[in-house]
Amino acid sequence: MDSVNRRSVLVFGLAAAVASPALLLPTAAAAQRYHADEGKQIAPGVRRVELSKRASEISAYKALSMVDVVFQPKSKFANTAMANDMVCQCLEGELVIDQGMGQWVAKANDVWSCRKGMPETTENRSDSVVGIMRVINLAT
Repeated sequence: MDSVNRRSVLVFGLAAAVASPALLLPTAAAAQRYHADEGKQIAPGVRRVELSKRASEISAYKALSMVDVVFQPKSKFANTAMANDMVCQCLEGELVIDQGMGQWVAKANDVWSCRKGMPETTENRSDSVVGIMRVINLAT
């Protein structure tokens, strides 16, 4: 560069300003991937990974906890009665959910709830894709 003048500085500044948002804008969040042996096994091919727990500010509940349930391909878990109310979200894959009123498919980003005492069977019917269900437990 033999000479730097106001025009070249302005051009470099504009180029940097245009490129910056592409570098600084948040990217879409992706579900954290787990190792096949991470967490506690609760059924063949199904593991529970504890994430967080704290006191609740909602008067009906004493504590909140968050866990991920990781379903390897072709795995299934049946819970005959939920221990407490909860909110669930399918983070990854597709999970077949049966709460005793017929089956439905939860796809990535679907959300649903379960009440205390409700049964639920969750199954990953995929041949190759891991399914992850995020659970927020609302404990009384």
